Amino acid sequence: MTTDIASLPRAVRRWCAHDRQDETPLASPDYATLEDRELATLAARGREPAFRELLTRYERPVFSLVYRMVRDRTLAEDLAQEAFIRAFNAIGSYKTSYKFSNWILKIANNHTIDYLRKRKLDTVSIDGSPHARTADEVAQSRMVIESRDENPEEYVEHRELGSQIEQAIGELRDEYRTVIVLRHVEGYAYDEIADVMDLPLGTVKTYLHRARGELRESLAHLTS
Repeated sequence: MTTDIASLPRAVRRWCAHDRQDETPLASPDYATLEDRELATLAARGREPAFRELLTRYERPVFSLVYRMVRDRTLAEDLAQEAFIRAFNAIGSYKTSYKFSNWILKIANNHTIDYLRKRKLDTVSIDGSPHARTADEVAQSRMVIESRDENPEEYVEHRELGSQIEQAIGELRDEYRTVIVLRHVEGYAYDEIADVMDLPLGTVKTYLHRARGELRESLAHLTS
């Protein structure tokens, strides 16, 4: 993804260029120095540079979250851009008492989950997306389970194990799959996951416990 508005889909460019009735001439601040909450307030007033700055700050984390969920670069770009459109359209409802990063990631997560439920995408690849075009993209979208010190035989064993783990994760219900990816792939803290998924902290811990339990049950044959 890129922060250049001209490179975004036509719908996004039209949205950013659309005049707001409440837009008023204000002195131009240094947008890069503003806090997220200040940018969101200015964006709600129709200040296009505020939208640009928010896009610059959050296009990568939003894309990364979606990419890890769908493992398809083109699809992830589309879903991330759609999530930004939803967020920009709802910017007036954003409460500055809430952390903006969690707010935008929650919108992206909900949008992606809605898509997954409709399309029933059920594969989480430990090897990285087959659509990844660079080594960085492969590394970004993979689950690392092998050790750098393993020998070739251990590597093969881990690869076989990884395929079975991949299948087991793919069989989890959407909410369980999300918490597993956010916790064990993205490395989010419990409270961050709760914010992103808009769930109580206790529910997140319950989902993780149940998801891990289902994975243990699915993979029990590996230890028997």
